[in-house]
Amino acid sequence: MKPEEGAELKEKYEDYAYVLDFLPYGHADDKRPIHKREPLAQVVGEKYFTLLEVSIKKGESPLVGDKLYIGKGERDVVFKIKRKLRYDELTPSAKAELPYVLEQIVKNQEKRFVDFFNKAESITTKMHQLELLPKIGKRTMWTIIEERKKKPFESFQDVTNRVRGVQPEKVIVSRIIFELQNPDTKYKLFTL
Repeated sequence: MKPEEGAELKEKYEDYAYVLDFLPYGHADDKRPIHKREPLAQVVGEKYFTLLEVSIKKGESPLVGDKLYIGKGERDVVFKIKRKLRYDELTPSAKAELPYVLEQIVKNQEKRFVDFFNKAESITTKMHQLELLPKIGKRTMWTIIEERKKKPFESFQDVTNRVRGVQPEKVIVSRIIFELQNPDTKYKLFTL
């Protein structure tokens, strides 16, 4: 596919990521002697929720939930980005921490996700973006649409107060995890 004249195809990179698991001696199945292994971390990107494995600079010991700079240029904790991960390649600890770390990211970006509730639109004549969120069916979708017509939502608490039974942070986190577990899903709301 050719980009339109003057348009650029841009790769979408993460600038920051949150630690899901720190492996001070690398993977347990690494056959090299311990002193030759490099410290690794499994992280989730802040913007596109990309799962990555990064090598950590010697002497650094990031904790689960720590925010690390992984963008271009000089990095303070991360030595290099090793590879992109699939959900099933995460360690059991990383999988266990993922919902909590995602909730932290979502809460830190409350405006971005409240805007989603205010601006979500139809995908097809029979499906709306809001319906892709877990536990949101047609009735709840219409309640959200009617409420945002009256006045845009201002916060997660505002959504919770005006739409009975909806916990915005929880449904967003559940959808992100679904998209990470099912990378070939037809409709993606929050991941690449």
